[in-house]
Amino acid sequence: MSELSLRRRIALNIARSLRRSAVEGHPLRQLFWECTLRCNLRCLHCGSDCKQEAMTPDMPKEDFFRVLDSIAAKTDPHEVFVVVSGGEPLMRADLEECGKGIYGRGFPWGMVTNGFALTPARYSRLLQSGLHSMTISLDGLQENHDWLRGRESSFERASRAIKMVVDSEAIAFDVVTCVNRRNLSELPAIREHLIGLGLKEWRLFSIFPQGRAAENPFLQLSNPEFRSMLDFIRETRKEGRIKTSYGCEGFLGRYEGEVRDHFYTCQAGVTIGSVLIDGSISACTSIRSDYHQGNIYRDDFMEVWEHRFLPYRDRAWMKSGDCADCKYWKWCEGNGMHLRGADGKLMVCHLRRIVES
Repeated sequence: MSELSLRRRIALNIARSLRRSAVEGHPLRQLFWECTLRCNLRCLHCGSDCKQEAMTPDMPKEDFFRVLDSIAAKTDPHEVFVVVSGGEPLMRADLEECGKGIYGRGFPWGMVTNGFALTPARYSRLLQSGLHSMTISLDGLQENHDWLRGRESSFERASRAIKMVVDSEAIAFDVVTCVNRRNLSELPAIREHLIGLGLKEWRLFSIFPQGRAAENPFLQLSNPEFRSMLDFIRETRKEGRIKTSYGCEGFLGRYEGEVRDHFYTCQAGVTIGSVLIDGSISACTSIRSDYHQGNIYRDDFMEVWEHRFLPYRDRAWMKSGDCADCKYWKWCEGNGMHLRGADGKLMVCHLRRIVES
């Protein structure tokens, strides 16, 4: 506790109070749609184990539209941002029609993509379909990005897509980078590459051991490497040449308030919901363990949102094991839901990675 200044503890307590208010009201503000499990890459860290030909077919857009109609009947659709994810959304030939259906119902929407198949013509059609935002992944310079993404020319395609979207100045846009042992040392070079492309916002994540990543410990940063990444983010933020932040996951102790624009909070199931490929009603799509609360093929989404999601909104069940006597519990509340395995146990403790050698 001595690592946290009085000022930082006061700020953390304010953030905790705000989260409690959010839990009480749980207004839906962001809805992820896992529209496909098909992908044109073979990423080593994929949490969904996506393939070129998925075992699960794409969700018909009409099924998701019925969910949106349910939401629009009970809340203002303009206040719920829809994020189309996958797999790779660009694998859907009808993605533009999906976008038109979402936007036509009053919902702003964006997408997460690897950028491999993003051509100028496709991008133009997406803009005409009401696209509001986009996130593209870039996980290193050419050798390391192509290695992690499992396909040659991935870096070239992603960089070209980033440059195109940046130059258009048409939508909110950022790039995400998954930091691992191979690309950690080239973060400064990645930063210069992105600045050279004109990028304004950059988010960095560490890879957690789920999906394919669980089989490859080389993707996991050691504790000193994890701190080195946070130090890099902090120094880059001080430079001010590109807005840089660490992802939303994990309470970061002495780094809180220094590596992102907000204090740690997990909004999964509080303000963030999702519809997964099989119709499961869940929260953040990074959560790969089964914490589903219903299914759109038998339940009304908004009924589930209003009356279930207790495991997300009351985290008392997490206060066990390593978390039972943790003095930081009131600010961390057991870390992000995506870091809990199917047995409920915590896979990764960010705070431990900071304080231990």
